[in-house]
Amino acid sequence: MRCEGRSWLLLTAFILFYITYLLFGALIFSSLERPVEEQLRREIDSLREEFLNRSCVNATALERFLAKVLTARKSGVSAMLNSSGPSQWDLASSMFFANTLVTTVGYGHNTPQSNAGKVFAIIYALIGVPFTMLVLTACIQRLMYPLVLAPVGLLIRLGMQPRSATVVHFVLLLVVVVLSFFLVPAAVFSALEGSWSFLDGVYFSFVSLCTIGLGDYVPAMQPGQKYRSLYQVLVMVYLFVGLMMMYLLLRTFHRMSDLHGLTTLLQLPRCEDSDQDSDREPITSRDRTPTSEDRSEMGASEPLEPGSHMSYNTIHKS
Repeated sequence: MRCEGRSWLLLTAFILFYITYLLFGALIFSSLERPVEEQLRREIDSLREEFLNRSCVNATALERFLAKVLTARKSGVSAMLNSSGPSQWDLASSMFFANTLVTTVGYGHNTPQSNAGKVFAIIYALIGVPFTMLVLTACIQRLMYPLVLAPVGLLIRLGMQPRSATVVHFVLLLVVVVLSFFLVPAAVFSALEGSWSFLDGVYFSFVSLCTIGLGDYVPAMQPGQKYRSLYQVLVMVYLFVGLMMMYLLLRTFHRMSDLHGLTTLLQLPRCEDSDQDSDREPITSRDRTPTSEDRSEMGASEPLEPGSHMSYNTIHKS
């Protein structure tokens, strides 16, 4: 019981430190990039006024204006006169960026523009990415028993064979993940994001939870988005829990593959030194009748059958 409590305490400490690390990154990114964003807004306003005051616009001035507008758009700054828009580097937006950075989703909708911000992003990701994987692994270890081992053990106690039980459990878990983290969120995103269809929501969920992060669909980017900060925080929670469930699903599939022998079947053959040494042995030694000691050594070196691996069938039936 003491070990169980220590494990939960350590997991809680991991999660609290992870949240603190995101807040720390958000503060640093906001302090480094927000002045650059404000300077870019002033440059866009000045350039727009200069462009409008010209009596005759030449091609060079037009290209310069368009290039500046495109650069500003990449930083989340709009050149529209009636679109002041919220800052892309406030605390919530910076935390959202830090979350996409350490989870390797990386939508690319907002990127550091200052040299200091770029250097900090490198250092922050070097520490944050492995730590995020550590936190996800710790959470998955705590979820393996209630969501994987216990349900499979229950199916076995109900009379199912271990292999059949693992298949049924994996299919049920897959259905729950698809419903809870793809279809339902897609309906929510399509309702909150005015320009998103249900298919766009499914597409965004798949691209995000597979850490592809194309960046063509990013939530909370609509002008005049209500409760934008809260929305971004909820999306961060969704991404973290969704990634955790995706990794749990992959781990469950791997265990099921071990039990069914798929892992052994798909392994590439290994060229062992013993095979090369056997080619150099004299012919007389090959023709020698194997003794009982030889047979025991041969049996010990043979690979285990797929069904003999420690897997779901080792679950206690008590």
